[in-house]
Amino acid sequence: MDIGSTIRAIRKRKNITIAQICEATGLSQGFMSQVETNKTSPSIATLENIAQALKVPLAYLLLKKEERMQIVRSDERTVTTSGSELLQVEHLSSTKNVRMNIVTFPPGASTGIAPHAHEGEEVHLVIKGRIYAEQGEDGAEFEEGDSFSWNACTPHRVRNIGEETAIVLIAIYTESENGQDLI
Repeated sequence: MDIGSTIRAIRKRKNITIAQICEATGLSQGFMSQVETNKTSPSIATLENIAQALKVPLAYLLLKKEERMQIVRSDERTVTTSGSELLQVEHLSSTKNVRMNIVTFPPGASTGIAPHAHEGEEVHLVIKGRIYAEQGEDGAEFEEGDSFSWNACTPHRVRNIGEETAIVLIAIYTESENGQDLI
């Protein structure tokens, strides 16, 4: 863990000196220097005092870099294709277990000829167009602004039933850290 570097970065960004942190926490400057250079590991109680002095949640100091906010600018999105109809999939952002994508369905396109199943749960929001979604024996038409969700372990399929391109925002949650394409 790189807690010391995190503490130093926050302190410098907020223009707080080591002396000010020490005054607020009662810690020595030597100890704080060792913490910031990762030469010593402070107790949780000490970290809590440091977090209070920095005015940040203790949990933030304990996050790994990959657990912190990840930023994907619109011009930096990865775009792939999926399925036999080569649907365009824009990968917006993800965490260890959640991925968010925008899927573009040309008129008549679908997620496949037959319904498919996979691990996880999905939440869909129709941004543009008209689609038909089916899962098992359930099916419904959806238009712009409509949303639906399902457990993806039951075979499902989405297809564009409109005359224009349909765009669907899809969030997928899986228990595993599986990066495969599930659309």
